[in-house]
Parts: sequence; C-alpha cells; structure tokens
Amino acid sequence: MNLLPKSSKEFGSVDYWEKFFQQRGKQAFEWYGTYLELCGVLHKYIKPREKVLVIGCGSSELSGQLYDVGYQDMVNIDISEVVIKQMRERNARRRPQMSFLKMDMTRMEFPDASFQVVLDKGTLDAVLTDEEEKTLQLVDRMLAEIGRVLQVGGRYLCISLAQAHVLKKAVGHFSREGWMVRVHQVASSQDQALESEPRFSLPVFAFVMTKFRPVPGSALQIFELCAQEQGKPVRLESAERLAEAVQERQQYAWLCGQLRCKAGLGSVSLDLCSGDTGEPRYTLHVVDSPAVKPSRDNRFAIFIIPQGRETEWLFGMEEGRKQLAASAGFRRLITVALHRGQQYDSMDSIQAELSARVMELAPAGMPAQQQVPFLSVGGDIGVRTVQHQDCSPLSGDYVIEDVQGDDRRYFRRLIFLSNRNVVQSEARLLKDVPHRAQKKRKKDKKKQWPVETSEDLPPAPEQSIDKSYLCCEHHKAMIAGLALLRNPELLLETPLALLVVGLGGGSLPLFVHDHFPKSYVDAVEIDPSMLEVATQWFGFSQSDRMKVHIADGLDYISSLAGGEARTHYDVIMFDADSKDPALGMSCPPPGFVDRPFLQKVKSILTQEGELKEK
Repeated sequence: MNLLPKSSKEFGSVDYWEKFFQQRGKQAFEWYGTYLELCGVLHKYIKPREKVLVIGCGSSELSGQLYDVGYQDMVNIDISEVVIKQMRERNARRRPQMSFLKMDMTRMEFPDASFQVVLDKGTLDAVLTDEEEKTLQLVDRMLAEIGRVLQVGGRYLCISLAQAHVLKKAVGHFSREGWMVRVHQVASSQDQALESEPRFSLPVFAFVMTKFRPVPGSALQIFELCAQEQGKPVRLESAERLAEAVQERQQYAWLCGQLRCKAGLGSVSLDLCSGDTGEPRYTLHVVDSPAVKPSRDNRFAIFIIPQGRETEWLFGMEEGRKQLAASAGFRRLITVALHRGQQYDSMDSIQAELSARVMELAPAGMPAQQQVPFLSVGGDIGVRTVQHQDCSPLSGDYVIEDVQGDDRRYFRRLIFLSNRNVVQSEARLLKDVPHRAQKKRKKDKKKQWPVETSEDLPPAPEQSIDKSYLCCEHHKAMIAGLALLRNPELLLETPLALLVVGLGGGSLPLFVHDHFPKSYVDAVEIDPSMLEVATQWFGFSQSDRMKVHIADGLDYISSLAGGEARTHYDVIMFDADSKDPALGMSCPPPGFVDRPFLQKVKSILTQEGELKEK
C-alpha cells in the first residue's frame, strides 16, 4: 500500500491527509521517533502541570503516552476529520481528560495566551515543503497563531529534521519576534546506531522557541545549541552560526551512517568539540585495514595518541596511521589526538568521555555490548606544558610547549597554529621535568588557556636547553654535509663563513657556532618575532661570531649578489618555509629554487662553497 504523495505539496492538502488516515486505519503513525526516543527532550522542556497544545497530532501515540506519565492537560488538533474521529475513539475511555479537535492551525479558535506549550512533531516540516510564496505565507500564519495562543514564557517545541530552509524560517521568524531560540539535538538510540543491519537516518532536532515579553527598541537576540539531552547549551552569536552548527551535526550523522554501512571510505577525519566552549577537543582519524583477516576480537579499537606526539610520522601522517592500524591488527582503528588548550585528567576519564561517541563510528555488525579496547603508548596520555603563546604579525598564532618524548626525555617546541601538526623548531631539554606554566590566562581574541607571558617569566635559562643535540633530521644531514667541504679533521681549526636563511628557534646556527669555534655565522630571519622566541625560549644569543639580520632571505641574498664589495660564504643553508598558506608546506619556498636566484646564490659562494637545503 503506497501512502506517499505524488508531490511534497500534497503534505499541505486536507484531502491528502483524509485519504492517508483512511487507508492507514487505526495503526499509529510516528514522525521522527517514538515516545521512548523523544521523552528525554520532552520532559526537559514540558512540565506535567502545564497546558499543552499538540498541533497536527495525526495518529501518533505520543500524546497518549505523555498523558499516561502525568501530562494530562493536553489538547490535540488536526486538519483531518478522519484521524480526529479515530483518536477520540481510541482515547475516550482510557484518557478522558485529553481532547481532540478538528481545527486548522493557521486559524485556531482558542483565546490569546491559552497554552504554556505548543508541541509540534513533524508538522512544520510537512507544511514547509518548499520556499514558494504561497507556502511561506501559509507558514507565516501558522507561526503567528502559535505565538498568539502561547503565554509569555511559554515554549513552542517543534520536533524537526531541521532542513536548511525549515531552520532558516523558524529561527528567523521567532528571533525577529524577540523570542529565545534554542536548537536541541535529540539523542539517537545506540541500539539503532549499532544494529546488525544499520540504516542511515537524519538526526532529529527539537526547536525550543521561548516567548519573551516584547521590549520596545530592544535588539537582543539569543541563539543556543544543545548537542545532548543533558549537555550545557552553547550560546552562538548569530542565526547563521546556529545554522552552520546544525549542518555540522547533520554531516556527522551522514558520516556515521556511511561508516556503519561500508569500510574503506578513504581518509576520514573529524574534530569533536567541547560542549562548553565549542573549541576542538579531540581530532579523530578513521583508518580501515581491509587486509586484516576479520575475527570477533579485532573489528574495532581506539588509539589515544599521547599529548605532544601527534606530530610524529606514525600518528600525524596518513601512511603512518595505516602502518599503525596494520601493526595493531584491527580492521578499523580510530586514532585520537588531544588538543592543546584542553584539560585531560587521565586515560580513564578520556575513555569515559569518548566511549559513546566513538561507538557511533563503529563498523557494521558490531554488537552493542562488545567491549572496545582503548590503546596507547605506555598506557598514559603524555605530558604537554604550554609555556607561552603569542601572535606574530607575519607568522600568525604560535605556541611554545614542552612535551615528553617516547624516551621520557622532554623537548621544547615551536608550533605555528596555522599548521598545528608540524613542529617548526625543536630543542631537547636538559632537565627531566619541564618548568610548569602558572595558571594565569593571557587574553587573546581567539583562544585562551593557561600560559606564562613574557612579563611573568625571566628568559629561559641557557642550561635548560641541550645545545649539543640536534632534534631535526635535516639539521643533522646539513651538519654532516660539512664533511664534504674539506677534511673533517681540519673543520674545527679552519675559519668557516656560513649563511643560514631561516632562524626559527635558532638550533642550527647555534650548533654551528658552538661546535665549530672558527666559524662565523650570519642568520637571516624574515620574522622579528622569531628572534625574540629563539632568544627567550631556545637559549639563542648573538655574539661577535654570530649575527642575526631581520630581512627577507631572497632580498638579502640579492643585495649581496649585486653589491660591489661582495661577501662570500663557504656554506649557505636554507632552513626556511613558506609563509604563504596557499602553498602548504614548502621548504624552501619556491622562490629559493628558481634558476635566476640560484645563480645569485652561486655568486656569493666561495669557489669550494656548498649550498644546503631543508
């Protein structure tokens, strides 16, 4: 029996609904979920003693089930005479105080301010099938009538799929009226999420529109999103941002549905945000290994990456994560990176926080009660101490942080937040335990977390940095390449003139300066903020044998090549990256390897000089 209309426009037709309920008979029809699936959000926003109007009640059992648990002051209306007759017959004896009336919700017969709650389960979605003028006028009359019959402080509770045009219309109408607008995501059933034959369904939302008394001249608008039934609402700055947040949750539901249905979707990653601040808290990567032979115990696992180690190849690159998943022996592995600026208490607390959410990403056929292993390196969540944060006008936001490596040694890192998984500069610390940042907040327009500012701390003690150790492999290769210049035994006794383009934390020029006592080093850095970073946090200092020039490396070399008294270097090292975000990681930037520029580089090298690139 086909009950679907030929066109979505028929959802607004009286004749369609009369035929629908005649053909369906007395069997209940539930839009967007049963009472058990919706009761959490309904009980949150409706009090048992409040007077409730249900619009477009249809043959749903929702009203009756609410009545049975104490919500007995309820009036139900529908445009279909057939279904009203059916509902009266079904409920007359068992629920004598509940009434059913045939009525058009766009022209209701109730006095003003008659109800404290208007409940709508799918009716707005059924009426607002398109954005044609006739449809929008009908919806305007419907929403105006809802506002008229509600008391001040009353709520319009609308269960909806929150399609973009529906959300736009509802939020726009009530925010212009000065009502508080909240969109509350209805929790999905975990049994459905993990059923053996998964089916994709859109997430269901509840619009909670609270009527405020009009305030002449007030432009206050309140928009909130509540992602879980027991979660704390997050205040959003605009209707547009609310729509974006809802769309993000719809896309997440779509992704979960796809992951339940099939494996091998390619590179899949997503951020899970804090319910309190909206800031990213976890970054998840879903890695499928179809080559792993399936068994009951190797379907699914979660891998917690220790703080500070998300930049390593094994965890930070797609190929590395594939190798990790294959080595772990699971058909699907989800790696979880912990974000800086967030507080994590223990592995157990992370597991408790993530358990329900990551199960939504489980593969098809995963039993609901099966224990999912949480894996990590060394069984802990690692150590990360943010020592300093700031914003460079040229390089953008950056942080200085101390992290614990896999050998329990501590390292200090410079990270540009525009590419947060790439270590810009790194140095090993001599101390076993890094200096802890005080719980003092430095105000920043974008982010706030406990840091020490330059006013709070003296410069980092030189003895805290192990200047004899090079963390970066390309730095080690550059130093090893000096042996090609001349006899290694003579390097320490021979004067060397070096040009290093790109200072960063200063580890490379500092190593050359300290280990080659006859060397003279010129370092060129385009960003003056980096000289401050290197000096204060990485133990760098200038001397009569090492000078820093704040300039663009391209311009600096060009000026030397064009000068009459040309300076010559034995070694030129390019240790710079691109500041252009459109280029991604580019080391060195493209301009440094253009043939005309390389000719200029050649002109300032000594006859036996070397050029080394990152």
